[in-house]
Formats: sequence, C-alpha cells, structure tokens
Amino acid sequence: MASAITTLAADAPTLSAANTGFMLICSALVMLMTPGLAFFYGGMVRVKSSLNMLMMSFISLGIVTILWVLYGFSLAFGTDSGSFIGWSSDYVGLSGIGITELWDGYTIPVYVFAVFQLMFAVITPALISGALADRVKFSAWALFSALWVTVVYFPVAHWVWGAGGWLFELGVIDFAGGTAVHINAGAAALGVILVIGKRVGFKRDPMRPHSLPLVMLGAGLLWFGWFGFNAGSWLGNDDGVGAVMFVNTQVATAAAMLAWLAYEKLRHGSFTTLGAASGAVAGLVAITPSGGSCSPLGAIAIGAIAGLVCAMAVGLKYKFGYDDSLDVVGVHLVGGVIGSLLVGFFATGGVQSDAAGLFYGGGLEQLGKQAIGVFSVLAYSLVVSAVLAFLLDKTMGMRVTEDDEVSGIDQVEHAETAYDFSGAGGGASSRSTAAPVHAAAASKKVDA
Repeated sequence: MASAITTLAADAPTLSAANTGFMLICSALVMLMTPGLAFFYGGMVRVKSSLNMLMMSFISLGIVTILWVLYGFSLAFGTDSGSFIGWSSDYVGLSGIGITELWDGYTIPVYVFAVFQLMFAVITPALISGALADRVKFSAWALFSALWVTVVYFPVAHWVWGAGGWLFELGVIDFAGGTAVHINAGAAALGVILVIGKRVGFKRDPMRPHSLPLVMLGAGLLWFGWFGFNAGSWLGNDDGVGAVMFVNTQVATAAAMLAWLAYEKLRHGSFTTLGAASGAVAGLVAITPSGGSCSPLGAIAIGAIAGLVCAMAVGLKYKFGYDDSLDVVGVHLVGGVIGSLLVGFFATGGVQSDAAGLFYGGGLEQLGKQAIGVFSVLAYSLVVSAVLAFLLDKTMGMRVTEDDEVSGIDQVEHAETAYDFSGAGGGASSRSTAAPVHAAAASKKVDA
C-alpha cells in the first residue's frame, strides 16, 4: 500500500513554472485581442460611429471581468450539475482557491486557468457588437452584455469545456472556441439584429469603412493575439500539441486570406485591404476549433474553404435583408460552423486525440458529433439572444432614435467625436495678421 501511495504521489502533476509563464503570456495575448477587435470594428464603421464601436468592445473588459470573478467562472467550470451548468462555491469571487492550487490534472494554477478563460469570455460578447453598429443605445448594450454572458456564454462554455458538460462528454472537439465563442457570438448577433432591425439607409446609403488602416491594424492585432488564443488552449506544451496548433493557426489564416482575395478578384475585379483583413479573420475563426486535430495540410484546406465560403456568405445579408453591419454572421457564424464541421473530415487521429475524421478512416461518427455541437449551440444562442433583445427593447429600448442615428451615435451616446477637424488646414485663430492678404490673393487666383 505504501508503495502504491508513493507511485501515485510521483505521478501527480506538479506546478510548472514554464507552463505557468507560457499561459500568463497567452492570457495577455488574448486580452490584446479585444482592443484589436475594437480597432478592426472601429475602422469599418462610418466616422460618426467609430467611438461607439470602440466602446462596445472595451466595455466588455469591464463588465465581463467582474461577472467572471463573482460567479462566471463557477458557472462555467465549477462542479457539473445535470450536464448543463457548473457551480462551486470555492470559485465564487475566486475566494476559495489556493495560490498554488493546480487546475484539474494540469501543471498550472487554477488562477492562471481562470484568467485565461476570462479573456475568452470578454471577447465573445464584443464579437456580437459588430453586427449592431450605428444604432444601439450604449446603456442597453452594456446590460445586454451582462445578461448574455450570464445566460448564454457561461452555460455554453460549460457544455463544451467543463468536466461533465454534455457536449464535452459527447466527444465534440472544440480546441479553442469554434462553438463556444464564434458560433455562439454569430448566432447571437443574428438573433439580435432580427429583433432590432436595420440601420437607417441600409442598402440605400453608402456605409463604407472610414479608416481602412485602422481595420488592418485591428486585423494584425487579432492575428497576433490569436496565437495565444489557440496555442494556449492546450494549457501547456509538454507534448507538442500547442506547437502544432500554433503552426496550423498561421497557415490556415494565410490560406483563408488568399482564398478571399482570389474570390474578390474574380467576382469584383479588385484585391481589397478589407478583403485581406476579413479573409484573415475568417481563417482564424475556422482553425480555432479544428487546428488541434488536423495536419498543416489539413489546416491549409480548412482555411481556404473558410475564406472562400465566408467571402460568399457576407453578401447574403443583402439577399435576405438582415443588416449584419460588419459581417459577424458571415464571418464568425459561418466560419465557426465550417471549422467545427470540417473536424469531422480532417481530424487525423494523431494530434490532440485519437478521434479520426472521414478522410482518415474514421467514418462519419465524429462528423455527427460535431454537427450536434454546432447546431445545438447555434439554436440556443439564437433563440435566447433574440428573447433578451426583445425584452430589453420593450422595456428600456435597444435603439437610439432615427434622428440620433443619422446625426451620429458618437455625439449622442458619448459626447465626443473620433477626430477633431476644427483645426484642419488652419483656422482663423491660428492665422497671422497677414492671413486676409493671402486669402484675397488666393481668391483672385481662383477667380482667374
């Protein structure tokens, strides 16, 4: 008996300084993704809405962080209750956790796992905001975010990643959030916009991005932070799986960007910067659930398929008449569905698990599991999000007035503008006494 106890003690995980440091860095990278998303979305809207778009992402860093500490971590990763939700009193307020207490079966502290998962919880409602640009009251958005993470994100995170969660136990593969993050957010976005309606001037007025450099900056920050998002989800790299995921993240994103640009060139005749940025994000979304189960060649295929299909999907809003302002449905919902389902084809059975896809002799079993995960999360998030939006719209009102939307939501909701044009080109206060002479001379030249 003593020998058996000694063996068990020797096999028990011990705190790894390397893995702990690695996961803290990954957590910081994922945190950076939310400001990156803010820039990405902020550049895509018209100038009169850019600050509001930035704030709709930034506020998530405040709201979700506090809720996660108070009860979110407990709901998502506490002791399972009925396969649908978790709860552990020790996790409430993160008050009952020892500073060296290890996360279940891993070599990192519970605190490190909690803060890493917090950053996932923060960015998910921020993703939804891109579909609602130009027209939602900031107070209503803040309350919606708090309610949504409580009744949608925390439970779904438990389903997918929590020990005892029903999708986890079913064997659905979601390495870093294809269902829990991207399908969840994309379906929620669709549910909300079906309730609150279209922007004033949708399909009539030009609604072009006001700053493509900001879009590219945001996409670059997202791509950079996504390495922490994906590679960090293995919670260490003792066996090389995290390294495979890192490589697959890069190659799938590259393939998706190229596929999107190729589609644009053939369909519209141009290679656009917005297309490059959007294609990259589509690839990042698609590889998130699948990159831990496929080879780099499989990642190229997944990325290329996602880039092509998402490029086609973003135009569906004009055909079906739903106003998905910044293509959250077309990129995150569609990309998440593609990446999650393609696990059933491209899983090699030799990376994160022994589950193999159709192309590697595994038959249709894993594809069936993936489909259950995809459509259950999609349906739950779509319906509950629409109900939340409906209730808020009928009580406090979700939308600003039409006049406020036309004049600009930044001034109405934040009393600010993104850019100060008052001094552009010089103003009267900055001119010298000789300015009228130069102005008169200029006027004569124009008349001539």
